[in-house]
Order: sequence, then C-alpha cells, then structure tokens
Amino acid sequence: MKKQLLAILLLLMPVLALASEGNVHLDKANIDPNNKQSLQRGARTFVNYCLSCHSAAFQRYNRLARDLDISEDDVIENLMFTGEKIGDHMTVAAKKVDLKNWFGAAPPDLTLVARVRGVDWLYTYLRTFYIDESRPFGVNNLVFHNVGMPHVLWQLQGWQKPVYKTVTDDEGHEHQMVEGVELVQAGSQSPAEYDQTVRDLVNFLAYMAEPIKQERQRLGVWVLLFLAVFFVIAYLLKKEYWKDVH
Repeated sequence: MKKQLLAILLLLMPVLALASEGNVHLDKANIDPNNKQSLQRGARTFVNYCLSCHSAAFQRYNRLARDLDISEDDVIENLMFTGEKIGDHMTVAAKKVDLKNWFGAAPPDLTLVARVRGVDWLYTYLRTFYIDESRPFGVNNLVFHNVGMPHVLWQLQGWQKPVYKTVTDDEGHEHQMVEGVELVQAGSQSPAEYDQTVRDLVNFLAYMAEPIKQERQRLGVWVLLFLAVFFVIAYLLKKEYWKDVH
C-alpha cells in the first residue's frame, strides 16, 4: 500500500509543482488559432526573441510555412536563422553546454510548452516581469517566482515595478507580498500593443504544441455528422428487419 501511495505522489509531483507556483490570477489569453495573421506575427516574434535560446525541436520550417500560409521563400528569408534547409527543425545555434553556463540551466524546448503550462499561464507570465535587483538578470516574475530567464521583451514592454501589499500570517506577523506590477518606463509599444504581441506569440506556441488540432477538429465535425446520419439509417434498417418478429 505504501509503495502504491508513493508511486501516486511521484506521478503528481509535476502537477503539484505547477500548482505551487501560482496563487496568481491568470489573465485570459483569448487566442484565435484560426487567425493566420496572428500566427504569422507570433512566428516572427518567436524567431526574433525566443529562438536564440529556446529551441522548437519538434517543429519543421516547411510545416510552419504550409500551415501558416507563408511561402517557403519568405520563411527562408525572414524566419530561418538556424536551419540550413526548409525541412530542418527549429533548433538553436548555441550549444546546450554554453547555455547552461550562461543561465545556470539549459533553456527548455518550447514546442510543447503551451500544452504543459497552458495558454493563460504563458500569456500572464510574459506580461508580468518586474524589476528585482536581487536576481541575476535584474528581474523577477509574478507568475514564476525567482525565474532564471531575463525579460527578453523589455524593449517592447518597457520596465515594470512590483506593487506590494501587507499580509498577516497565522502568527500575527506582517509581511510584504507582491500583488501586481505597474509600468514605470515605457517600451516601444503601448500596453495594448504589447498585450497583442504576447497574444500572437502565445497563439503561435499553442499552434506548435498541436499543429494538427484545427484539422482534427474540422474532421471531427464531419465524423459526427456521418455518425448521426448513419444512426438514422441503421435504426430504420433495424426496424425493417425486425418488423415481423413478435
């Protein structure tokens, strides 16, 4: 019995770890997987700001071109900085050992991050970096406390500072807790523009996590319609066969 309980706890550890990160309210991403323009903008942001450290090793450039309605020539010219051929995977040029030395741990592959974290988590995470001089890169995050990643989109968003509130624990001691962030130095984009940039990026990450999702859902509608029609035919056939059986 003890071994079974231990096995269950080990299976639940990743879920518990995710739950422990956030008592933070997650904003709705409200992405639109059918918006090809949004996906194209998200792909551009991903290769310009993320792909230098984070790979998408299960995504091919030619698949991206086909699904996002981008010509292969445009992909080669504007989106390919690490691959040599259109059929290559989206890998990073830097070596993992170098990335580990620079950041303390190799940045994770982002192909499936939207399925692991969820789109609302990613949307909130990318918008809630704030200044924290005690951290190695000078920033912290409202959703992912003590994150080891720099704020790579700071030029777009600008800089935010934490907003604190005083809380009292069970023993009556008061503590300062970060409850939100506020913009103190504007970036090149307005807050609304930056939110849209992040939404486009999250939309692209969600596409990469399951490229076949839209096609699967489209086919699923036709399958359900076929089954509904087939049910009617099968029911009428059954009545015809059994009408003389008493």
